[in-house]
Amino acid sequence: MSAITKRSVSEFNNELKLKGFNVFRIEDDSASTKIYSRKDFYKICLTTGESVIHYSDKSYKTDGKTVLFFGNPHVPYSWETLSNKYVGYTCLFSDEFLTLSERSEMLQQSPLFKLDGTPVLQIADEQRVFLNSMFENMIREQQSDYSNKDDVMRNYINLIIHEALKLEPSRNFQQNQDALSRLTNVFLELLERQFPIEGIDQPLKLRTAKDYANTLAVHVNYLNRAVKKVTGHPTTSHINGRIINESKALLLHTDWSVNDIAYSLGFDYPTYFNNFFKKATGTNPGSYRKSMV
Repeated sequence: MSAITKRSVSEFNNELKLKGFNVFRIEDDSASTKIYSRKDFYKICLTTGESVIHYSDKSYKTDGKTVLFFGNPHVPYSWETLSNKYVGYTCLFSDEFLTLSERSEMLQQSPLFKLDGTPVLQIADEQRVFLNSMFENMIREQQSDYSNKDDVMRNYINLIIHEALKLEPSRNFQQNQDALSRLTNVFLELLERQFPIEGIDQPLKLRTAKDYANTLAVHVNYLNRAVKKVTGHPTTSHINGRIINESKALLLHTDWSVNDIAYSLGFDYPTYFNNFFKKATGTNPGSYRKSMV
């Protein structure tokens, strides 16, 4: 086995953001434990060890077996590692990395990445050998100087997904909530993941109930009905409330102009933001900032 890679989590994050892709052996990278919990990238993991995976409202116990896991940045999940020895591979990739592929729509619409899909598959020994070779090839390719290696990486991702689609989905999931509660929880976590706004050049991407419905692959009316029934408040009320809270934070804790804050929060024109803020708070953004200084 190769020596453990010594690098900080920040170094790993910078590399990941730059390339939009990374693959590593879990046991070989000192940053992997923390990176393993990243939920802002698509994720494919091949792991062996004792753990419990919580995905949306489902839970899966691995019982020390080898599993293949597919993580979607739009669906909440967490991973409890129960054994001292935990081995395998993880690859992370962004929406942008997939967008450059002609097969990106197929990958993103795969049931393996869907809210009600089959994100955890139990892997037999023969399948594990094949998948191990795929990940090892990806690691070697990542370290190569080949100018088109990103295309090769996308092909490997495609092969792994197709191999997974052939497998029988695991039956060890436990349903904990009804469909409306599950969808509402996913919406609320997705909403929270849009914040904080960290830069003027990184504006809010999901601005309306329809934006969230499209991301979650459900009809906007169904999303509205679910959120209203579970929380007592409309979808738009949750979105607007979170945007107001973020706008107050930006006004108080940054030196951005009101115009820049408006654009960063997804408003096409500053006047729209001014009217939105005044309707919610009773004052305009500039006056609010001055009153809080």
